[in-house]
Amino acid sequence: MLPFRRAEELSLLEALLDGCAEGNAGLLLVEGAVGCGKSEFLETAAAHAENLGALVLRAGGSAAERGRALGVLRRLAADAPPGALPVPSSPDEAEDPLALRDLAVAVRELSTTAPVVICVDDLHHVDEPSGRHLLHLAHATRRAPVLLVLAASPHEHHDPLLRTELLRLPHFVRLRLRRLTPDAVHALLPGRTEAQAAQLHEASGGNPLLLRALLQDPQGRPGDAYAQAVLACLHRCGPATPELAGAIAVLDGLATPAHLARLSGTAETTAARALTALEDAGLLAPAGRQGLRHPAARAAVLDGMDPAARSALHAEAARLAHAAGAADTEVAGQLLAARDTRPEWSLPVLRSAADRHAAEGDTDRAAALLGLAHEACPDATSRAEVDIRLGVVLGRTDPAAAEHRLAAPLAAATAGQLGPRALAPLARALAAQGRVDESADVLERLAADGARRGAAPGGDPLDGLSAFPRWAAGRRRPPAEPGSHPAVRTTGTTGTTVHPAALWALPVEAEEGAAARSAELFLRGATLAEGTVEPVAQALRTLLHLDGAARALPWCEEFAHQAARRGATGWLAVFAGLTAEARLRLGDLTGAAETAEGALRAAPARGTSVLLGALAGTLARAYTAMGRLEEAETVLTRPAPAEHAGGVHGLAYLRARGHHALATSRFHAALGDFLDIGRHAKLWGLDRPRVLPWRADAAEALLRLGEAHRAERFLADQLTTRDAADPWVRGTSLRLRASLRGPGERQAMLARAVDDLQRSGDKYELARAMADFGQALREAGEPARAAMVQRKAWHLAKTCGADALRERILPGHTEDDTDEAGGTGTPDAGLVASLSESERRVALLAVHGHTNREIAKKLYITVSTVEQHLTRVYRKLNIPGRQALPVDLDPAGAGERA
Repeated sequence: MLPFRRAEELSLLEALLDGCAEGNAGLLLVEGAVGCGKSEFLETAAAHAENLGALVLRAGGSAAERGRALGVLRRLAADAPPGALPVPSSPDEAEDPLALRDLAVAVRELSTTAPVVICVDDLHHVDEPSGRHLLHLAHATRRAPVLLVLAASPHEHHDPLLRTELLRLPHFVRLRLRRLTPDAVHALLPGRTEAQAAQLHEASGGNPLLLRALLQDPQGRPGDAYAQAVLACLHRCGPATPELAGAIAVLDGLATPAHLARLSGTAETTAARALTALEDAGLLAPAGRQGLRHPAARAAVLDGMDPAARSALHAEAARLAHAAGAADTEVAGQLLAARDTRPEWSLPVLRSAADRHAAEGDTDRAAALLGLAHEACPDATSRAEVDIRLGVVLGRTDPAAAEHRLAAPLAAATAGQLGPRALAPLARALAAQGRVDESADVLERLAADGARRGAAPGGDPLDGLSAFPRWAAGRRRPPAEPGSHPAVRTTGTTGTTVHPAALWALPVEAEEGAAARSAELFLRGATLAEGTVEPVAQALRTLLHLDGAARALPWCEEFAHQAARRGATGWLAVFAGLTAEARLRLGDLTGAAETAEGALRAAPARGTSVLLGALAGTLARAYTAMGRLEEAETVLTRPAPAEHAGGVHGLAYLRARGHHALATSRFHAALGDFLDIGRHAKLWGLDRPRVLPWRADAAEALLRLGEAHRAERFLADQLTTRDAADPWVRGTSLRLRASLRGPGERQAMLARAVDDLQRSGDKYELARAMADFGQALREAGEPARAAMVQRKAWHLAKTCGADALRERILPGHTEDDTDEAGGTGTPDAGLVASLSESERRVALLAVHGHTNREIAKKLYITVSTVEQHLTRVYRKLNIPGRQALPVDLDPAGAGERA
């Protein structure tokens, strides 16, 4: 047991013991709150007295034995030599003055041979006859070597006569044992840092009993020992305290004397006295706060209560808190603890508190309150509203739960059971989840309801979901097509309603660079919160597809990090998915796979989710490109929502499945998936090859099936879209189209594809184009150029993690093999830096397989100038010629400038 030494108090005790040994009487009353060391102090006094040769008599009062007359006196007699102390046989006899005198005489007789020290603990529980004998003894032994050491609680009711008479005695000394200070705790625990000692003091309040318990618990954190010590302190604070402690634990921050008295059914003075006792014992929170000091103390008290009684107290506490004007979060917490929805004001309070907790990031608490609010709803519309709000809140951490929570409101809307009050937020929530068809259907019902009632068009239900309101506001519902899904037919929609697909489309601007700049400007001022997730995601998609993945990637990573720091695994799935997509677009297959894997691991592994299905699709595409086909198949066989085709996230899943089918020679299945994507993309107004190049994908499947004419039609169609000027779209299209041309035209077309894809930044697609270009050069009888191009393609594929492509380009080759062929994979940065801008451009085009004449034509310089530049490059890099040019000559982005 930890010795809590008190130098000043022990000094006083030693002086009294020394005086007793010298023949002087003493009377010491030790007071202190529960757990502050009164009993230990008495033990210390007894041990010191015995060391001095004194006769020590011990006894203690007990609340259970307070009604048993002369119990304390009998225990003292039992501690004395046999027959030394006479004890009255009955309470009546104890009233006899002769009995009082006989005890005093006997004690004085004992003191003639050795000092007598009488230690009595818990004086406030001493039975009345024993108390009168102790008082007489204090009077009658003032000139004898007798020391009385009495311990009592200052907060308990004493015999008023006993206490008053003791105070009148001239040799009376009072000692107050107080709680330990932070410095005292640190001094007692030399092995702990100051911060650790401060934490222990904060949890214990300086109460030695609680401090000992904390030191018994693992790592000094409140556990079972601490909980038991708290309960022990409460039970020793008086008969009314445990019940009041229950009320304090229930009320927590509202534990005022008036509320305590009402909740516990006691007098306010009794409640105030109990609070003082608990405060002195260090069980209450420091000044400025109310309730018990530590959550573990509150939990211990609540766990020890009868469940029904505890629930009733929480229900009453909720009413008290509401009447007192407490914050909705306080009132709702009491309602939740009681599972009480009877008050008519419970529903708005629960919803308000849930919103507050959601804003603070406490999703679990918000969800629990909304779950209770659902029970308080009086009708289908209010239940749907709560379900929709719960779906939005759960979207922060659990995408599957968020999506499935909308099932009941959606079914009610389909059955015509919901009014506009619930239809508008339902359409908004579905649109935010990318469930375009379902959101459009709800908007149709909302518009029809307004038309039926003759109501003026209200605000746009989707307002605020877009980062670009002026672009979104101009979009109308796309025209219906024969056989289209009913949810997207135009039937009475208002002219101001935005179709949900508009939130997932790229902004339509004459100068698309302006849209990208606006997106980045929006991102610079955005912070991640419930209302900004969808606009931020839209801005990131815009930046990714209009300004390039390299520009968007840092922003995607920043918002993914913000989501991770907030513990928002649902939001993380959104932004990690965009991060993985950006890395995939840059050809970083390994990075894309790792990002998607991490986000899927972080998400709750229960149920199915369209959002997680899209993330899994990105992972499967990365695995497929890497040649890890079995792993891609495992990802794609995860349960997916049956309604994936009804949302934009499902298109990503379909594309991944199609790519895997291509890689495993299931060409008809792949074509079917790509054509499904095209139908939905057209229907929803999302047909942008920059985002979903379904025509190129379908063309590749058709080429594998030998349907060259159909493939040509799809590629020609893609090159007539507004995205045809994008280097990535044009480069991927030209690579596939080249296979439909004769040798000469094919070589030129592949050369253009390589140039475009170099500018696009996609190393994987560039490697594919260069592999095809190298093969075309070899077939054209140019083995030297072919070897250089294929060496560059091999290194690019290796950088991307595309092992299957690397093996296809140079089967069986390793890094050493390619180095022996001339050149190194990674140039010395210092040597590359010595190249001028013109020299770097020329060298890069040479690495890509262009002849000197082709380079001259591209850069509008003479062939002689090209030759001079290359000569200087060879000299600066210390290489023998073109075949030794480093394959990775563009570490700083010079290729993009070229």
